[in-house]
Amino acid sequence: MEVPGLKRLLFMTDGGMNIAPTLEQKVDILQSALTVARRFGVQQPKVVPLAAFEQVNPKMQATVDGQALHEMALAGQFGDALVSGPLAFDGALVPEAAKHKGITGPIAGYADIVLVPYIEVGNVMYKSLVYFGQTKVAGVVVGARKPIVLTSRSDSPEAKFRSIAVASYLANE
Repeated sequence: MEVPGLKRLLFMTDGGMNIAPTLEQKVDILQSALTVARRFGVQQPKVVPLAAFEQVNPKMQATVDGQALHEMALAGQFGDALVSGPLAFDGALVPEAAKHKGITGPIAGYADIVLVPYIEVGNVMYKSLVYFGQTKVAGVVVGARKPIVLTSRSDSPEAKFRSIAVASYLANE
């Protein structure tokens, strides 16, 4: 995603495929997202598992999974990637918001990859950024033998073209 005002590409999982991924599925999704980000030149990807807020609440699976992914990253499971979570959207992408909330560290406000907890979150985030934020997007499913173009029915011809271009780029390793 090319988000206006963001000085880097933003990678997002998963607005149209996995309805409610388990922690194990999120690990696989994250591994695929890391592969894509690295192919686009992100040296040390900064990942945020999204949640409604930053505190772990056992009644909110997104926060529990976000903390678990953070701990896995600390143990080296994702190589050099930095994972901080759970974090809310503003703390993940807006440095001023992260500072205001007291969120510190190298990821606070500077996420490269946003790992969404459920399909609804990804779908709303994607469409909000496209329609209200004029974000340029490409939709590609990775993790299969070859990338699969996945667009929203309402995507523009330009978004569909970018999706084909990105899938083609990723297919040619």
